[in-house]
Amino acid sequence: MHIYDLCCAGHITLDKVVTPKKTVHMPGGTAFYFSHAIRRFSDIDFKLVTALAESEMAVVDDLRTKGIDVDVMPSRHSVYFENIYGENQDNRTQRVLAKADPFNVEAFKDIDAKIFLLGALLADDFPLELVKTLSKKGRIAVDSQGYLREVRDQNVYPIDWKNKLETLKYVDILKVNDQEMEVLTGLKDIKKAAKQLHDWGVKEVLVTLGSLGSVIYDGNEFCKIPAYKPTEVVDATGCGDTYVTGYLYKRAKGASIEEAGKFAAAMATIKIEGSGPFSGTKEDVESRICTAKQQVPVL
Repeated sequence: MHIYDLCCAGHITLDKVVTPKKTVHMPGGTAFYFSHAIRRFSDIDFKLVTALAESEMAVVDDLRTKGIDVDVMPSRHSVYFENIYGENQDNRTQRVLAKADPFNVEAFKDIDAKIFLLGALLADDFPLELVKTLSKKGRIAVDSQGYLREVRDQNVYPIDWKNKLETLKYVDILKVNDQEMEVLTGLKDIKKAAKQLHDWGVKEVLVTLGSLGSVIYDGNEFCKIPAYKPTEVVDATGCGDTYVTGYLYKRAKGASIEEAGKFAAAMATIKIEGSGPFSGTKEDVESRICTAKQQVPVL
């Protein structure tokens, strides 16, 4: 039986990205940004499981030509996001113009991995039954953003995570930003919120703070991860996904939480300097850690 180091599951989206400088139409979603970023590293064995409409299969064909191992679950529609950024790239306004079908257990019956990343874009992407099933196969990593989105008349509204207590006890690694952290826990204090999430079952809590850095809590200590100053800010879309990719890559390779966090932060910095997915190398990331100006988070 083949066991992948990493398996990313998530919808590939149609994205309309609007910034003060330009408007771009491109594929997106955690699955897209993860796959393009992780393929830059030749020493990791990974699998992508996605779901999209037949009309977007060209995106999958392109991924396969780049050597990415992809399984596709057919869907009636693809997810269509509109992301609008102002001058401050830490903030964005979203609309969802179409939704895809949720994932199911059947799509993963023949897939085993050490770590499964569930790249939820909307709250119903991954049913609890599927999370339970995958947790018996490997560690579960989740970015909370999709679980905290409700779509009403195409507009996206922040909500609390339904069934969060039932789900989080199966989650080993959880990424939240400061706003998502507060929605989930009702707490503004990073230390208190991270401890609450850990008490609910999460083994490693990753709290990202945008340009202010990030904090990782494993139940024993708080690790302060610096943000690395970019040469310019072009497009923040996919930065969170890139951060998670870097973190899981290094953790899968046996790195410490601090080493993985710094690698993740540097990857996200390089990604924000251009449009589209991360396209750097491992050497680029390691160089950025050593040379870039740092902003260490304050607790």
